[in-house]
Amino acid sequence: MSDEIPQKYGFATRLSHGGRAGTKTHGFVNPPLHRGSTVLYQSMEQRRAYQKRRFDQALTYGLQGSATHHALEDVVADIEGGTRCQIFPTGLAAITGPLLAYLSTGNHVLMPDSVYGPVRSFCVRLARRMGSATTYYPPEATPDELAPLFRVETKVLYLESPGSHTFEVQDVPALAEAAHARGVAVLMDNTWGIHAFQPFTHGVDVAIQALTKYAVGHSDVLLGSATVRDDVHWRRVRDAALILGFYASPDDCWLALRGLRSMAVRLAHQEKAGLEVAAWLAARPEVRRVLHPALPGAPGHDLWQRDFTGACSLFGVVFRGSYTDADTHRFVDALQLFGIGASWGGFESLALPTTGFIHRVADLGGPAVRLHIGLEDTTDLIADLDQALARLAG
Repeated sequence: MSDEIPQKYGFATRLSHGGRAGTKTHGFVNPPLHRGSTVLYQSMEQRRAYQKRRFDQALTYGLQGSATHHALEDVVADIEGGTRCQIFPTGLAAITGPLLAYLSTGNHVLMPDSVYGPVRSFCVRLARRMGSATTYYPPEATPDELAPLFRVETKVLYLESPGSHTFEVQDVPALAEAAHARGVAVLMDNTWGIHAFQPFTHGVDVAIQALTKYAVGHSDVLLGSATVRDDVHWRRVRDAALILGFYASPDDCWLALRGLRSMAVRLAHQEKAGLEVAAWLAARPEVRRVLHPALPGAPGHDLWQRDFTGACSLFGVVFRGSYTDADTHRFVDALQLFGIGASWGGFESLALPTTGFIHRVADLGGPAVRLHIGLEDTTDLIADLDQALARLAG
């Protein structure tokens, strides 16, 4: 089997075999790690030929990537269902790089109010200084509600579905259609929906992944990706990445490739475990509601059921209004198997208070905590949550 894995194979098979030489090739199973900055040429004629291949996977200088980068890019593009992929050194860089590719002085971007906090900081502290304006819209907005917010100078509609703290599910196909009717590019953070949401069949132009999360899977690498619909968007994203000097370590790319081999198994386990824990919490008297789109009755469940084929293991818990932020902090401190950390998608479970720690002022009806379910035994996690809930009110 070659490194070009046909779509007829299942997701887990493609993850196991993509980006490597194949089963009938002599050598080690994993591809070699390629490090380097300077690339040598056999002649000036060869150098001129390579210089014309600026947007291809050509070895001209280390900044343009190596065979290690290209192997990871090919696998991620396959996961997202896109044509080409650009690897970035962090998930945040995979957002800011494409935004800079589409925005310039006098432009305007529509951003969901639930957006990842550092992206809001980019809009406020850098894009504004460059002369680009941002309007924050309710993530639940319909195309009709969004329509008055478009301007002649609007260049980007940004989506994050579900929101990574408040978990609103957006009507991506309808919003993308409204944007395209106005000539506006659609960029989406698809980290929560990795493999479970196919962005390009729903109208997205650039799909962004924080590969730090499920792709790497072991909480030891920062990495991001931007996958594009077609060559027009590829040229824009790739050019911006090269001009801005975004470069991911080949060692990190190699680790991400290794992490991807087991991602299908991890995702399946964590989806099941996440739903089991979410359902258990939803039945607790201390809990007002659980913000897990795949949970029947949860906000956004109908859209999730229509557009997604699965879920990940990140969700929110809203406690009853009689509890305070201090109570939820006591609850988090009492957890023994859940680390207090801002990331997710790794093998370990995490808990992080939402209320008071996000930019958006959202009335959820009570203080909230975000949970990520790892690879531990679910019965142990539930027992840990049970003992922590007993200390919720002091």
